[in-house]
Amino acid sequence: MEKSQPFTVRSLESEDVDRFRAMLDLLGRAFEDEDTYSRNQPGDAYIKDLLGSNTFFALVAEDAGDVVGAIAGYELKKFEQERSEFYIYDLAVAETHRRQGVATGLIKAFGKIAKERGGWVMFVQADPVDAPAVALYEKLGTREDVYHFDIEPE
Repeated sequence: MEKSQPFTVRSLESEDVDRFRAMLDLLGRAFEDEDTYSRNQPGDAYIKDLLGSNTFFALVAEDAGDVVGAIAGYELKKFEQERSEFYIYDLAVAETHRRQGVATGLIKAFGKIAKERGGWVMFVQADPVDAPAVALYEKLGTREDVYHFDIEPE
């Protein structure tokens, strides 16, 4: 656990099902997509398995016991060298706690995990219209302009 005023960052473990559900609810509110994140949540066994995985990471920022920020990411082991990349899949902060260093604290905590596990880079995607996210990521890293394609599995 990492303490930084006014919030605490902690990594979720398999027994943290309730905090994981609170994290999903926060993501649903922040992304205005409660259908995806809140209304059809996975079962407890799925969540425990996911949180027990050695390639998925969920960290939350808490203030007085409430989840006020969250980051979910994955370790992607590379095949060309013995190293990993870490993908920040989702990151959100409650409206009441924005501009207080919560997102940066979550990214740095995820970065510590990445470094401990031999990660050589973290990466994240942001929609160009999400100016606050783009500004945050530009402050912390190097921007690469790439195309993203969704391909349906057959």
